[in-house]
Amino acid sequence: MDHIINKIKKLSHNYLEGIKAIRTHLHQYPELSFEEFETSKFIQKQLESYGISYKSGFVKTGIVGKIEGKNPNKKVLALRADMDALPVHENEDHTICSKNDGIMHACGHDMHMASLLGTAKILNQLKNEWEGTVLLIFQPGEELLPGGARMMMAEGALTTEPDLIMAQHVLPDMESGHVGFREGMYMASGDEIYLNVKGKGGHGAMPHKCDDTVLIASHIVVALQQIVSRHADIRIPTVLTFGKMIAEGATNIIPSEVKLEGTFRTMNEEWRTKAKQLITDIAQNTAKGMGAKCEVDIKHGYPFLVNDINYTRSSKSAAIAYLDHDKVEDMDIRMTTEDFGFYSQKYPSCFYRFGVKKDKSDGLHTSSFEADDMSLETSMGTMAYLAIDFLNK
Repeated sequence: MDHIINKIKKLSHNYLEGIKAIRTHLHQYPELSFEEFETSKFIQKQLESYGISYKSGFVKTGIVGKIEGKNPNKKVLALRADMDALPVHENEDHTICSKNDGIMHACGHDMHMASLLGTAKILNQLKNEWEGTVLLIFQPGEELLPGGARMMMAEGALTTEPDLIMAQHVLPDMESGHVGFREGMYMASGDEIYLNVKGKGGHGAMPHKCDDTVLIASHIVVALQQIVSRHADIRIPTVLTFGKMIAEGATNIIPSEVKLEGTFRTMNEEWRTKAKQLITDIAQNTAKGMGAKCEVDIKHGYPFLVNDINYTRSSKSAAIAYLDHDKVEDMDIRMTTEDFGFYSQKYPSCFYRFGVKKDKSDGLHTSSFEADDMSLETSMGTMAYLAIDFLNK
C-alpha cells in the first residue's frame, strides 16, 4: 500500500490550501443546530464541483454523498461530519472569527466538514484504486437533542446500510498531526435532568411561615450525590452534575419555585435506567419530606458510543502505517457525549480523534477555542487512507 500512501500524502498536501479556505468560510458563517441552511448549500456546491453525486434535505439540511469505486457492491463505508455550531460569542482576537454574532464553531465542526470534503476529494480522485462504495454524511444537529444522527437514520438517509461507519473529532489537547483511537466503550450516554421544586414562598425573615424552596433544592442536590457515591457500581463510570439553579427570590424573599438543571452520564444501559428512577424518587421524596414537591423531567439523550474492537484495531494499525507510531495515540474513556453513539448502536463503528493543538486555545465549547488548520492535511489524508485500507481488505 506504499504507493497509495504516497499518492494520498501528495494529494493532501496539494489540496491543503483549498481545504483551509473552505474551513475559513465555514468558521466565519456558523449556524445553530437544525438551522444549517447556508452551510448545507455551501457543502452541496463543493460536492458538485468535485463531481460527487449526493442527496440532500434529510432533516432539512442533511446531505449524503456517494462515491463508487471498482466493484461498488463489495463493501459500503460511511464517513460522517457534523455541521452545527454553538451559541457562543467568539473571542474577537482570533485569527479567523465568526461573523454571525453569538454563534461559533466552538466544537470544531467546521474542521470536521472541511476535512471530510478533503477526504472526499482524495477518494474521488483515487476511485480506481479502491473497491466498494463510500457514503459521505454531512449531518445536522449533533449538539442538540434529539440528535441529528438519530433523525437522519429515521428519515432513511442510510438506505444502503454501511459495513462500517467512521468519524473523526478534533482534540485541542492533542498535538497537531496526531490521531488517537480507543477500542470498545469510548464515550458516555447523556441525559438532561430538569427539576422544579415548588412550595409556599414568603418573607425571608419569617421562614417558619413558608416552605424554604432554596434550602429544599439544596438538600436535593446533596442527596442526589448518593446516586454516584452509594448506588453506582464502582466499575461503571458515572457522572451526575447540576450546573444551573434558578431561584428568583431576593435577600429577603423566599421564592415559591426553584429550578434545577443537570446532566447524568454513564456507560451501562441497565444502570442508566435504574439511576434515572433513583433520581426521580430521591428528588421527589426529599421535597415531600420537607413539605414541598418536586416535578421531575428527565430527557432521554444520546446513548453511549462504542467502537467496534476489530475495525478500530485495524484502523489504528492503518493510521500507524500512514503516520508512523509516534503520531498515533491510545485514548482513554470520556464522559462527554456524542450523537454518533446512535450510529454505533446500529452499525460497526470507529470514532477517533485528531489533534488540533494551538497556543492560547482553551477547550471545546469555549469562546477561546481555536484549531490549528494545518492539521487538516493530516485529518483528510488519514481518513482517506483508513477508508481505502478498509475497502480493499
